[in-house]
Amino acid sequence: MATNNKGIPAGEPQPGTGYRRRVIVKFKDHVQLPGENAARMVMAGGAGPWEALAAQFQGITLEPLLTFKQPDQFAALTERARRLDPAFRPANLNAYFAVQPPPGADAEALAKALSSWESVATAYVEPPPVEPPFVNAADDPRSVNQGYLDPAPDGIDAEYAWNFPGGDGAGQALVDMEWGWTFNHEDLAAHGITLISGLNHSFFFHGSGVLGEIAAVDNNVGCVGITPALASIRCVGQHLPGGGYSTAQPILDAIAVMSFGDVLLLEAQTNLFGYNLVPVEIEPAVFDVIRLATSLGIVVVEAGGNGGVDLDTVVNPGGQQIFNRASPDFLDSGAILVGAASSTAPHARLGFSCHGSRIDCYSWGENVDTLSSDGTNTATDLYTTGFNGTSSASPIVTGAALAVQGLFQASPAGDRLDPAQMRALLSDPANGTPSQNPAVDRIGVMPNLRAIIDGMMLNLPPDIYLRDFVGDNGDPHLGAISSSPDIILRQLSVADPQETFGAGSGTENDMTLGYEAEAGQDNFVYVRMRNRGGSDASDVAATVYWAPPSTLLTPDLWTLLGSATLPSVPMGDLLTVSDGITWPSAAIPAPGHYCFVGILSTARDPGPAPADFFDWDNFTTFIRNNNNVTWRNFNIVDNVPPPRANPPDYVPLPFLAAGAPDKARRMRLEIVMRLPARAEAVLELPSEFAELIRARPRLMPYTPFTNAEGCRVVHLPINHCGHTRFPEVVFPAKARISLRLLVKIPKEQRQHEFELFARQVYQGEEVGRVTWRLVPQRQPQ
Repeated sequence: MATNNKGIPAGEPQPGTGYRRRVIVKFKDHVQLPGENAARMVMAGGAGPWEALAAQFQGITLEPLLTFKQPDQFAALTERARRLDPAFRPANLNAYFAVQPPPGADAEALAKALSSWESVATAYVEPPPVEPPFVNAADDPRSVNQGYLDPAPDGIDAEYAWNFPGGDGAGQALVDMEWGWTFNHEDLAAHGITLISGLNHSFFFHGSGVLGEIAAVDNNVGCVGITPALASIRCVGQHLPGGGYSTAQPILDAIAVMSFGDVLLLEAQTNLFGYNLVPVEIEPAVFDVIRLATSLGIVVVEAGGNGGVDLDTVVNPGGQQIFNRASPDFLDSGAILVGAASSTAPHARLGFSCHGSRIDCYSWGENVDTLSSDGTNTATDLYTTGFNGTSSASPIVTGAALAVQGLFQASPAGDRLDPAQMRALLSDPANGTPSQNPAVDRIGVMPNLRAIIDGMMLNLPPDIYLRDFVGDNGDPHLGAISSSPDIILRQLSVADPQETFGAGSGTENDMTLGYEAEAGQDNFVYVRMRNRGGSDASDVAATVYWAPPSTLLTPDLWTLLGSATLPSVPMGDLLTVSDGITWPSAAIPAPGHYCFVGILSTARDPGPAPADFFDWDNFTTFIRNNNNVTWRNFNIVDNVPPPRANPPDYVPLPFLAAGAPDKARRMRLEIVMRLPARAEAVLELPSEFAELIRARPRLMPYTPFTNAEGCRVVHLPINHCGHTRFPEVVFPAKARISLRLLVKIPKEQRQHEFELFARQVYQGEEVGRVTWRLVPQRQPQ
């Protein structure tokens, strides 16, 4: 696109044609002036030396800066704002006036003269029309994308939001303020966009590009917007009939017809107080009108400007750092200010973008694929891959705000966010993608709709989970990882699993529901789960694997047992039970105890695949942080020794200590027991492993010298009521070390239950355990 020296496309009218700059004066709130004959009242009331001023600047006039369509409109708006925002202290917008200097007069001198009046709060030369914050992209590379729709870190993940009611902007309303638009563009016409006030004046490509990013229609041509299903799109123009130009007036016109939770986008920048291309709220009148808007519950998104200015250093004529959040002079309009960054991750602040503590969010400031137009506003089928500047960044953040507003309104609560809540949510580092160097860039974060949707504030998707232990609520934890009450092995099938094991059954937290596998017959496994998310989970696959009891259960030890599909797992954290998963007789290696691994998966809350766990880092992370996975390595064992026990009177508890699947790693074995007085405990272990851990075995009568694998074994006494910690040693990769705990419970204590466990520790963190609960003798099921 050809441009002039200001980056304005050729054929566009130049800014400010026919426009004469005014001096804006705000009188102090106690000064009461009428809208008509204000100059006469200044003289009559002694507000200032108007006659002397008029003599110096012959032909000056004094007119209200802002006009209201209804006489009591300002009072009504401020009263509503006070009710909605108790902290709101309204500025007196009726105290703003515009002084029109005669042609050739020194406007700065006029403003200085007015500023000296005791009755005047502030006076300044009105900023001239400044082109919207667009950057000349003629020499910039163009990417082939609408990548700002993509998942983080590339984009805001609008595609994910579309999966949820309201995530496409349904029911939401937008007003865009700038210079011009092509309302009948093929990708906008279906919206029926209307103009509230002002003129559709120029820069038609700009407004069309902005609206295309936000709301291009979901049809078979061109682009698709972030929120294509908006209920209402309206616009206000800064160019006014008769050659006038204003930023404050169109904002006021917009908020007069907007509702709580609607979104107003300010696609503008300004030059004032010696700073170029900075946010429009630097102008006092504009700030006051924006503050009124946000107090009315209107979400305002404002371009941060393309002047490359550190906003923390900006001072107004009174020397106040109005944009610096750390300054006592900071003024907060409540708007969301947006900076610009590169289109590729990691996103670096672009040099032209204003920055500082006042910037809340950023997004793509280059290579944006969207709609375009021509200088005569006749083309309706033009597009571009090079829309740039904070002009392209602000609509992306606006689209995120509209999506979030739609999601909240469609949620069970049915509420919209107020401006403070919206800004806090979009700018929260937990909900966004940081820039390349946040401390240097200082442009906030790019909103991540997936993080917002999945976060606890919205919590829209299902969140199904298996408990790792009784009391587990689905959050990441540092507790037990192998004691799930939610995988239940039964020797006989159960007629009604939900009634027997589910919510209201009285067995929700019972760890003793399972039995050891019975050989020679089919066995049955039941899986219990909860859904703490914001919607029901459908078609939930519960898959179970079996493995030998082991203190480290990596997938190379797993064997698929089977799976069941639950048509629905309702929200509300209610315990829901699968049908029985048959463990065929022929697939059961032998009677006894086994470990079970359960994985849940559904379309909106997918679980990991076993292959994911072969990566050691993934494995150590998933075992605590992924609530779709659990281990049941918890065994209920009779505390009466079995017939022909060897050695006599001891209960044998066999298990494996395993090595990592990828390479040798240093780990430690620990055993914790809480057994009664006169109980005994002995660890049977291969002699090579005993030497490795520097154990001192003892001779034990009636015990074999070799284990089932033919390896020579030795026996080591264990503290029966305390913690036995062995030295950290190298476990070879894929090691399978066969161990047996031999436990003797005194006969007079066998009517009680006792618990013990063995665990494996890597770098100070437990990576697996086997738990046994010794109980009075039970009859087979």
